[in-house]
Amino acid sequence: MPDVNALLADLTAENDSLDALVAPLPAARWADPTPAAGWTIAHQIAHLAWTDDQAIVAATDPDAFPALLEAAIADPGGFIEEGAARGPAEDPAALLARWRDGRRRMHAALAAVPSGTKLPWFGPPMGAATMATARLMETWAHGEDVAEALGVRREPTHRLRHVAHIGVRTRDFAFGTRGLTPPAEEFRVELTGPSGEAWTWGPEGARQSVRGPALDFCLLVARRRHRDDLAVTADGPDADRWLGIAQAFAGAPGADPKPRDGA
Repeated sequence: MPDVNALLADLTAENDSLDALVAPLPAARWADPTPAAGWTIAHQIAHLAWTDDQAIVAATDPDAFPALLEAAIADPGGFIEEGAARGPAEDPAALLARWRDGRRRMHAALAAVPSGTKLPWFGPPMGAATMATARLMETWAHGEDVAEALGVRREPTHRLRHVAHIGVRTRDFAFGTRGLTPPAEEFRVELTGPSGEAWTWGPEGARQSVRGPALDFCLLVARRRHRDDLAVTADGPDADRWLGIAQAFAGAPGADPKPRDGA
């Protein structure tokens, strides 16, 4: 059983890492553009605050969640953009305080979820541990967007294992959201963590496999880089196809990342 408290501690650390990037910024820098088309740093933080709020609803008032899901289905793009759009209109200090307060409330809400309880979400229902992992993954991914906007390189940490884990576990979802039938067999995934440690998933004797640095795999499944720019390799046709469509987050995949050389 995953240790929810340990996951929440790592989620807090991931949030704090991003907080340390944005907290010192003068107000004008919150309008800096990020790699997400049309999104500034303020959009990124407002989106995280909005998504944390949805997680709080899922954990504390699941009966209210179907209405959110219906709104998302009716207008997927607009539903997400609405939360992000609050950011540029908000005073950065107020936005920062709102994001911090939401993080605190979400932490408390997820810690209080009874073991075995499934929470509704925009993808498959999930337990509190998986929800914490999903929030960490998204916080890390949007943190990468902010870091790139600021010209900062963040050192990869052991927390990437959570991002990689949810990237592996969402394999079938990635196929399904593209209208494709997921492969029947498991893949072997072998990644090298930031300190050189080996992270593995799937049977050792699997016929198809994926290998590479954990950071590159995480950038791939978070759809922050094109596979041609990453040192992630596949052995087997289905595994190779997965690398082109992998996504660790719920919802539509959005536009495919383009290679950095413009090809």
